Amino acid sequence: MAGEQEIRKRIKSVSDTLKITNAMYMISSAKLTQAKKMVADSEPYYFKLQSTISRLMRHTDPSKLDSIFLRKNEKVLKKKKIGYIVVTADKGLAGGYNHNILKIAEELISVNPDNKLFVVGEVGRHYCESKGMDVDTQFHYTAQNPTMHRARIIADRVLDSYISGEIDELDIIYTEMVSSMQLETQFETLLPLQTPQIEDNPGLYSNLTDIYQENMVSAMGLENFFSELAPLFVIGEIYGALVESFASEHCARMQAMQNSMDSAKDMLNDLQRKYQRARQAAITQEITEVVAGAKSKRV
Repeated sequence: MAGEQEIRKRIKSVSDTLKITNAMYMISSAKLTQAKKMVADSEPYYFKLQSTISRLMRHTDPSKLDSIFLRKNEKVLKKKKIGYIVVTADKGLAGGYNHNILKIAEELISVNPDNKLFVVGEVGRHYCESKGMDVDTQFHYTAQNPTMHRARIIADRVLDSYISGEIDELDIIYTEMVSSMQLETQFETLLPLQTPQIEDNPGLYSNLTDIYQENMVSAMGLENFFSELAPLFVIGEIYGALVESFASEHCARMQAMQNSMDSAKDMLNDLQRKYQRARQAAITQEITEVVAGAKSKRV
């Protein structure tokens, strides 16, 4: 059995760790509240933009329009180059949050080796470097502070690559907070625009019962209309992904810190029992030695 001094040191070490994890839990709790508000504020714009694009796509035959944002498989895309926006955190200690994103990203990259990586978050950057993956652009300080301005910066960079033909498809990998207890890693195709990706979101058309009877007219031409609307769609999608990821990260960190605190408390209880037993054994030993000494003096 370990001595009293060693057990006291372990108790102090675990207690200090418990204080740190509790502080991290409180910080993530406050940031999660902020993130939930950001999600709630962004959802109306996010869903309206999705439904608008979908309504246009329902009345549009992409093959008849000369728009780079609608181009389909006009060439055999066996060697298409894909751009991946991978949204991770700037820090670890968030359970499986970063691992789940990077696992999917690595699987996709292994299937499509001809790609460009646009990484948000220091964890993603370090992981890609350790695996020898070539990162085209890394966006600093965005994971911890998602704003519309930062979303525009990311969108400008990826749109330049798409419009110039450097990439034929633009995808994004991020984490969505379904609930406080459920996080899901999402993979979506942003460009070229396609109806299935939007129709996969339930509830977008609950108020559009007459959508098939609409008569869509564009004075500026549908090609120009898509050229104006598609970049806004990409910005909105990226901002929505950043906000969802921000909320998911702190939700995951709260869960990880709660598990850590529970483990630390269990460990402290176990160490306290061991400490009490060690003290009792030491006291018993002292009493035994005193009694033995007294008996030897009598003899």
